[in-house]
Amino acid sequence: MKIEEIIVVEGKDDTRRIKLAVEADTIETNGSAINEETLQLIAHAQATRGVIVFTDPDFPGGKIRATIVERIPGVKHAFLRKDDAQSPKGGSLGIEHASPETIREALKNIYTQRQAETSDIDRKFLDEWRLVGHADSSSYRELLGDALGIGHTNGKQLLKRLRMFQLEKEAVNAAMTAILKELDEKDSLTALRQEEENK
Repeated sequence: MKIEEIIVVEGKDDTRRIKLAVEADTIETNGSAINEETLQLIAHAQATRGVIVFTDPDFPGGKIRATIVERIPGVKHAFLRKDDAQSPKGGSLGIEHASPETIREALKNIYTQRQAETSDIDRKFLDEWRLVGHADSSSYRELLGDALGIGHTNGKQLLKRLRMFQLEKEAVNAAMTAILKELDEKDSLTALRQEEENK
């Protein structure tokens, strides 16, 4: 699989892992404090070949993504689920821990940032699905982020990201319906097992 765009990653380990999965060129940010030179390099890459931002699914990765989005419009985004980026030893999250198959899958399902953010989703709609303003909202946002392949966010960022990628209520409704069905099935299975154990 050959990637035409230049992939922006955080470090050398990420580049090595990406090159195991696909044929691609990368730019490394070398940490969350991206310097001006690197931002200019990314801007040039966007103007000539296009850019895919592919950072770790953690706070520093989100910070890098936000910095790039602010400065360079129209970049594409690839996301990994936290489970797919977990170190086998536990603790750290990163692209360098992902399997080549997972990396290829993430790069097949990229989102393009649109300059005009349009969507029929508002905060009230997110509240109705318990994605904001509830004790369990963070868990629901994580499940939705995985289902839609848009990464994990806080409540404010979720609304912005859904609008940025022009996702509509229909996509969220379908994803949340499937998520709740799966959670209900897991709860039923757990209750059944407990019933069997109590016999």
